Amino acid sequence: MTADSTIAPHRPAGTPAPGIAIVRLANFVTPTSGGLRTFLGEVGQGYLRAGNRCALVIPGPADRDELTPAGRQVTLRAPRVPGGAGYHLLASRTRVLGALARLRPDVVEVSDKLTMGWVGPWAAARGIPLVLFSHERLDAVLAARLPRWFPLEPATDRVNRRLAGLADAVVCASGFSAAEFERLGYGALVHRLPLGVDLTAFAPAARPRAGAGRGRLLVTISRLSKEKRPELAVDAVRDLVADGVPTRLLMIGDGPMRAELARRAGDLPVRFLGFLGRHAVAHVLSHADALLAPAPAESFGLAVLESLACGTPVVVPDRGAAQELVSPGAGIVTAATATGLAQGVRTVLSRPEPARRAAARARAEQFPWSSTVDRMLALYRTLGLVPARAA
Repeated sequence: MTADSTIAPHRPAGTPAPGIAIVRLANFVTPTSGGLRTFLGEVGQGYLRAGNRCALVIPGPADRDELTPAGRQVTLRAPRVPGGAGYHLLASRTRVLGALARLRPDVVEVSDKLTMGWVGPWAAARGIPLVLFSHERLDAVLAARLPRWFPLEPATDRVNRRLAGLADAVVCASGFSAAEFERLGYGALVHRLPLGVDLTAFAPAARPRAGAGRGRLLVTISRLSKEKRPELAVDAVRDLVADGVPTRLLMIGDGPMRAELARRAGDLPVRFLGFLGRHAVAHVLSHADALLAPAPAESFGLAVLESLACGTPVVVPDRGAAQELVSPGAGIVTAATATGLAQGVRTVLSRPEPARRAAARARAEQFPWSSTVDRMLALYRTLGLVPARAA
């Protein structure tokens, strides 16, 4: 099946189009990817409920065109990214721009900075507003992969100036994420828009887990890769066990560091669960005593918010955006070290359980996905796109 045939309109000719046509573009999306996939699905469903049309263009192993609960999903056959994560990368600008042309967007949302250089000029030439979702902070992500002598901030500043010049709006989920654009003087272009959580799927457990009194159960949810610093969670468990605290750690997620982490854990009470579906993740979180979130470069911290929704307090580093989600009683912000995380666990678990669980849930209730969607549609009203009936 060719790309031309897969992206022919589903809507019959002459059928009125409700709301606006929102076409979204993303890389690094797979059936087992994390926060980006969740964001695209939840916000897409919200756009549809508000009376808009929504389509998503992503790469994959083969061309495909399907209807999903979040709208139309057009998959373009694209090369696989080396490294074993299952990612594919949109590499053909001709096919990507052809898909956009056939989908006839009123606005284009780009959740991938690699393709902005193609999509920005294309949208500008046609008077189509382009919104960049900045899902990662470049300098923080690259810091773990480049030598210390590399002029990281000047280099990422040049990239961000180029990106900002192509966009009509830049949407960031946190103050941490927005800062790399705001320091360049693009504050008026940047819109801070927190992500959300499904407060029904992620909820406190109806009953305590079996054996809850026989030790502390900790959870880490992360891609097991260098920039996420998952080894800090393993080392924090080593610290707690050595201090006589009966502790177990469940690590949810997979990645290139899994074998290395297993060797590092040795005979520690650490289990690697790999990828789990959202219902399984919610079950584990709701029965845990705390979430360890060691990554120092998170641009939001969706797993942190999902843990809070389950009534499970969090321990997060004093770097990155996750700390912005922590409220008094719902968790603690610590030094971004194994020792700091271990001390954070001790502090969190020294508080009365009913109080810490209630505080966690109350904090998450401030972030429903409906609020994220409402704020996006409010942004589109300011761009003159969304009529009152569609908002």
